[in-house]
Amino acid sequence: MAIIIKPIVTEKMTAAGEKLNRYGFQVERTANKVEIKKAVEEMYNVQVVDVNTLIVAPKTKQRYTKSGLLRGAKQAYKKAIVTLKEGETIDFYSNI
Repeated sequence: MAIIIKPIVTEKMTAAGEKLNRYGFQVERTANKVEIKKAVEEMYNVQVVDVNTLIVAPKTKQRYTKSGLLRGAKQAYKKAIVTLKEGETIDFYSNI
């Protein structure tokens, strides 16, 4: 089972990576902080200082169609914000 699903690459997380040395990842819902720390250290060859986790609430969506109003929701997911040791960085674009 893969702990890290994908990195979160948004304007906000990119700015946090440059200024605060923090990076965001979408992780498996059942993963704990110790497992996330190990997975990031193995995958990117860096030292992790701190891990913060949160569960992102699902967003509701609706649209109007000929047959009426359709309602649904996006899935909830777990997000981990990882702080690295001073001087270390992760380059998500190196293998493109």
